[in-house]
Amino acid sequence: MAHSIAPDQLVVNTLRGIIMDASRAANSGHPGGAMSSADFASVLYSEFLNFDPDRATWFNRDRFVLSAGHESALLYGLLHLAGFIDADDLAGFRQLGSRTPGHPEHDVTPGVEATTGPLGQGFAMAVGMAVAESFLRAKLGKNVVDHHTYVLTSDGDMQEPVVMGAASLAGLWGLGKMIAYYDSNKVQLAGPVSRVDKTDYAKVFAAMGWHVQEVDGHDRDQIRVAIKKAQAQKKKPSLIIGHTMMAKGAATREGDFGTHGEPLAPEEIAATKTGMCLNQGACFEVPPAAKAHFQVRFPELKKRAKAWQEALGRKLQKADAEFLAFWKAMNTGRSELALTMPEFEPGKKIATRQAWGACLNVLKDALPTLIGGSADLDPSNQTAKFRDAVGIYGADNPTGRNLSFGVREFPMAAILNGLALHGGVIPFGATFLTFSDYCRNAIRMSALQKLPVLYVFTHDSFHVGEDGPTHQPIEHVASLRLIPDLIDLRPADATETALCLDVALRQPHMPSCIFLTRQGLPVLDPKEYPAVAAGVQKGGYVLKDCAGTPELILMASGSEVSLALEAAALLESEAPGRKIRVVSMPSVALFEAQKPEYKESVLPSAVRKRVAIEAGRVEGWYRYVGLDGLALGLDHFGESAPAGKLAEKYGFTAPTVARKIRERYFG
Repeated sequence: MAHSIAPDQLVVNTLRGIIMDASRAANSGHPGGAMSSADFASVLYSEFLNFDPDRATWFNRDRFVLSAGHESALLYGLLHLAGFIDADDLAGFRQLGSRTPGHPEHDVTPGVEATTGPLGQGFAMAVGMAVAESFLRAKLGKNVVDHHTYVLTSDGDMQEPVVMGAASLAGLWGLGKMIAYYDSNKVQLAGPVSRVDKTDYAKVFAAMGWHVQEVDGHDRDQIRVAIKKAQAQKKKPSLIIGHTMMAKGAATREGDFGTHGEPLAPEEIAATKTGMCLNQGACFEVPPAAKAHFQVRFPELKKRAKAWQEALGRKLQKADAEFLAFWKAMNTGRSELALTMPEFEPGKKIATRQAWGACLNVLKDALPTLIGGSADLDPSNQTAKFRDAVGIYGADNPTGRNLSFGVREFPMAAILNGLALHGGVIPFGATFLTFSDYCRNAIRMSALQKLPVLYVFTHDSFHVGEDGPTHQPIEHVASLRLIPDLIDLRPADATETALCLDVALRQPHMPSCIFLTRQGLPVLDPKEYPAVAAGVQKGGYVLKDCAGTPELILMASGSEVSLALEAAALLESEAPGRKIRVVSMPSVALFEAQKPEYKESVLPSAVRKRVAIEAGRVEGWYRYVGLDGLALGLDHFGESAPAGKLAEKYGFTAPTVARKIRERYFG
């Protein structure tokens, strides 16, 4: 019966059949929204999307992000028709070890551009991809980089504030090659959208500087015209609002909100397939005519990708020194970076945030692909000099490398992920540590996606002082350490700061959070503490040792390392011959990755008298001090007062630390 309907309708029907079959086979999934988006997705992928059918990772491909990650069966259907995954993959939908997980994962399935589960972040990541494309196009020319970024969003995406923040920046930055499609089926998991939202998104996006169109999302001719108009935009990102029907094409359940989050019944699928001219008894059926129509452009797409590769080869042979230098920087692996950091005067008090600023001022020249900025805290985060030196990115300055994010921490973090996913740039973002809570889910997505994004968090303790408890982080370092595959970096001084940044920037697959002080810390003398240079890379190391086996190990991170040294000196002065080892622990994650033999050499199990100091929650330190050990930190919020007064009140002074240790172990 397939021959009796138009080829493009057959493609759409085939996709809807795959969607129904996948969710039914898994006995879980979200068929309704995927079915409502199928008309747009099929037109985009089969008629407009520029990609290489032979190589899903071709650099100059158009990016297509499914921000509505719950519609994953739709994306897998497209990738199956494109030949990137097979029928066995479809049959493994949502099953252990398959290439078709419940929500798309970019490092699991070929052709998936971003891991999208938490709604809204796919949209923001698409903004980051579009920024990377715009920047690299301006640096390398249209013959090398020139592609669109498409993103498919749902009602749920639009309700997440991260979308509004990212959309506002996209409009400000004039991302003309970003095209968003909003599948407005007016139904969400719990019921009709009208219960929770009356926003006129056409007006909202137009006010943010977007080119906006509204179409019947099931009229493919309207969709084609809208995509062409969007592609013609040069200075504005485009939003196409497609008014659609949930579970479009279902025999009896069109518009039913229950289809959003549960598979259709077998009898419903059978009736629906009959109406779509599909074989009731065939699971994951792809009629030859549907596949042929979907792949009709493939010879041209392959030819286009090959021509690009050949043109790039000619370009590299004739390019000037500036182009070649940037191209080399862009294609140098993170682990192969040649980094030179500034040196700092021993004994001088320098806030680690200032040390970061000094490093950034050097790195801006050494790393021409370093791009990022602050969430409206440029002076405090020490990014102002970087901003002024490299220029502010925008529609009129696409080669600017400073991204002025404004007070938009969550969109900032998600956009950084998009930059990293696109490739060719090294992204970083900065804000106060207490605002890392706003970034947290995007940081988690950095780790989940294995993206080496650098998060710079300054003002890392109660030493923020007068700004009070709203700005004084307590649980934040401990909380971020709980995220798997995330590197925590809390340097003890300016030198450790430079070394921590070297570690972070060389990471090929892991994001890093660096925690930096507002207050000045004494720079450790490398002659007195020679272990610093090699020790930071291992996460924890013996900073100051004693003769023979220590009777007490005193460990700390960040600003509390110098405090530990002072306390150790006091304890040693009152009892000559007392054996105390001081351990600096800039990164728990890196230390835990070391071999057991090394960890034993730093923290010998025979030494049971152990103390940890950190200006925050200390529960995690008990893995090192033991349940009977001493962990000095904070389990309460701060107060508004000068930092010195708070240090005295909270016991973060050398005499108080020494007294507590004495009372526990030497009393």
